[in-house]
Amino acid sequence: MTAFRRPIRPQVIRGAAATAAALTLFLAPAVHASAAPSRTPSVQATLPLGDAGLTETRSTQTLARGVTLTTIVRGTEPAPPDQINTTTKGPWVVNVLTIDPGAAGGHLTAVHGPDLARTERTTDLVRQSGALAGVNGSFFTFTASQQYPGDPVGLGLYGGKLLSEPTADPAETSFVVDARTGKALVGRFSWTGGVRNRQSGATVPLEYLNHPPVVPAGCAQLPDPTTCTATGDVVRFTPEFAATTPSGAGVEMVLDQRGCVVRTARTRGTALTAGQTSLQATGRETATLLKAAGTGCVNITSTLRDEKGATVPVHSGLSGVNGRYRLTAGGEIVVPPGTGSFFDRNPRTIAGTTVDGKIVLGTVDGRMTTSVGTTMNETAAVADALGMRDAVNLDGGGSTTLSVRGELVNRPSGTTERPVGDALVFLETPYRR
Repeated sequence: MTAFRRPIRPQVIRGAAATAAALTLFLAPAVHASAAPSRTPSVQATLPLGDAGLTETRSTQTLARGVTLTTIVRGTEPAPPDQINTTTKGPWVVNVLTIDPGAAGGHLTAVHGPDLARTERTTDLVRQSGALAGVNGSFFTFTASQQYPGDPVGLGLYGGKLLSEPTADPAETSFVVDARTGKALVGRFSWTGGVRNRQSGATVPLEYLNHPPVVPAGCAQLPDPTTCTATGDVVRFTPEFAATTPSGAGVEMVLDQRGCVVRTARTRGTALTAGQTSLQATGRETATLLKAAGTGCVNITSTLRDEKGATVPVHSGLSGVNGRYRLTAGGEIVVPPGTGSFFDRNPRTIAGTTVDGKIVLGTVDGRMTTSVGTTMNETAAVADALGMRDAVNLDGGGSTTLSVRGELVNRPSGTTERPVGDALVFLETPYRR
């Protein structure tokens, strides 16, 4: 679906001071002592979709110890093409991957392709990572004409590396999993980043991580980018982003693994080697960055916080993807009211946790006569019926894909499987640092 775009200038949280070169995150347990009795997806009552009494069939197979795949088909007659968004008779095809971290021998993680900026098919991401199964994950830039279509529109956290920061969009809700404990969290996150010169103490706030900065109108052709007086961006890039950093007007300084400046250019675009990172600035921030951190060595601060503002140091087992709109919270349906195509029936991908700590990943096929898809309200009702105490709507539409061993399980809308920015995949091997 990928209907959301990263805002040109998100609200940057500039609260408490961050610890130098540390990324922090509060990860609450998925199990709540006061929660209602557990519900198991594969043995639930009929889905709350369409008319009562529709025929519904279920089949469940065990993929590995502690991992099951359930396919649910509700309704038997194909929908008339002109009634896909209104019919009460379906049909609906729902696939549910359930992982019991206490029984499974492997772990769930988030992965992207060879670099963050490109897109890959979910089946390829599952196959390339050697995973048992997986679903598509984050909303991403998507537009084919974009040079970096895989750029996540929000949080992107892969094996303990925060490669894309959460936006200030109130709809953004992320799914974060700790491979070390098997626990997961659904919630909103905020981020603070900055650059501090070790010698002078001068500081500059970061706006983005691995996201092309905006060049203010009228500044692209200036002979000296530092003469631009309009507001621009300051962005940190890592080698995971792409073969080269974004090119264009502005300045860029390359840092070695110690955070010391190894070269500075009054134009943007360069290749980074292992261990290197870079800082780019556009607009009037070009002069600010050069003055504050143009020479010597700097400390980079990057702090991720949960809704309550609590923080803990991140570790290599932590992964997360961004979604749009929380579906359930604490066992209650909380999806907001809305209108428009995003809230209409579409293919959907859902991630959530049950009260007893299971992780559930689901897909709903849509926009077809053989499976009509779900509205946002229907999606929340499905998540609730499948036992997801806390659930989020991940990227959907043509992106919705579930794969087992690199093969398609669901039927994506459109003529071919859409390449996506990242995926949540289950690896059968235990997590190791």
